Amino acid sequence: MTTSTAATGTGTVGTGTGTAATARAGTPEAAATIPFFPPDLFEDDRRLLLDTVREVATDPAQRFILGERTARFEDLLRTDLGTEDVIACGSGTTALTLILRALGIGPGDEVVVPAFGCAPLANTVLGVGATPVFADIDPHTLVMDPDAAEALITPRTRALMPAHMFSVMADMPRLRALATRHGLRLIEDSAVAQGAVLDGRPAGTWGDAGVFSFVQVKSFGGPGEGGVVVTGDRELARTVRMLRNHGQDGVHRFRHHLIGLNSRFDEVLAAFQLRRHPGLAARLARRAEIAAHYTAHFTPLAARGVLPPPSGTDGRCYYVYTLLAERRDDLRRHLAAHGVDSHVYYPQPLPHQPAFAHAAPADGHWPNAERATRQCLSLPVYPHLTDAQVERITTAVLTFPA
Repeated sequence: MTTSTAATGTGTVGTGTGTAATARAGTPEAAATIPFFPPDLFEDDRRLLLDTVREVATDPAQRFILGERTARFEDLLRTDLGTEDVIACGSGTTALTLILRALGIGPGDEVVVPAFGCAPLANTVLGVGATPVFADIDPHTLVMDPDAAEALITPRTRALMPAHMFSVMADMPRLRALATRHGLRLIEDSAVAQGAVLDGRPAGTWGDAGVFSFVQVKSFGGPGEGGVVVTGDRELARTVRMLRNHGQDGVHRFRHHLIGLNSRFDEVLAAFQLRRHPGLAARLARRAEIAAHYTAHFTPLAARGVLPPPSGTDGRCYYVYTLLAERRDDLRRHLAAHGVDSHVYYPQPLPHQPAFAHAAPADGHWPNAERATRQCLSLPVYPHLTDAQVERITTAVLTFPA
């Protein structure tokens, strides 16, 4: 095999794992099912994790949350992104809640969100007493359609909250212009997109604030729950810092300036992520290399009803690699029969979910979101897939009968 990168788009995976070329038919690797959620995600970091737990547990400071390791992790990401501030918190979901609260969004306000995506897009808005207004998505990229979003803006609209989806960033230049034109706040749900760059600008830095998530399956996931708020607004950052820790200012303990939350970052996770950060770029590059290989091979399948995500590298974040398949369930069964696990994300549009339906018009229709829930199928794309496994997955998709 010849080595390629995502930028070349040649569709040939390289030898980044070192062991890929050794796998042959009949070996345990060739016979075993390739999992979608790999149980060995942190196997190479087992010693590091155990050492980190011991280091934090036996530190004389006995500071298990929001200590100096968390501060160093925030500083590292702040430098990486070139932004004013990064505030670590309990999860990507609570990061969205902290932003909404800090912006003063609440009862009587509307926030435009995509109709297709993860539950926090709706439940965080409802959680602060505001109303999510569901915009349809682009039929190919699966991110919020700016034209659909603009059509939903009313005098009650306070913010746009687009989300990057699977392997594609939302159209942030248009959404930034749209928010500016209508005097709205822009909240960037970049939970899945750490390391992605669009038009030279990192994911998470396009809005008034953005978020990242560190749950284990994300691109920079860890062995636990955690997230950050990213913002260029110093006053917003100050408010978020207080809100994450019961409204305290970080100087005067037990003095509560605001009604806050318990959304604090764990020192074990901070230390673990600090030590794994130097390898992030290589892991992201491997994901992109695998994705380029898939896309080069799957693009001709469009005529057979299987559509890969758009090619290219600008604005791409290969947290998940997702196909659109007209016969999605048949393809999933075919892959399972060939030893490839796959995953269906979001089998219902958000406005069809029982928890959120009351916030949506009874006669609402989101055709692209509804189609996506019927067609989306995600393939393994984690960086420690071997070349042989990538080829098995590719072949399994290619042999799906028309």
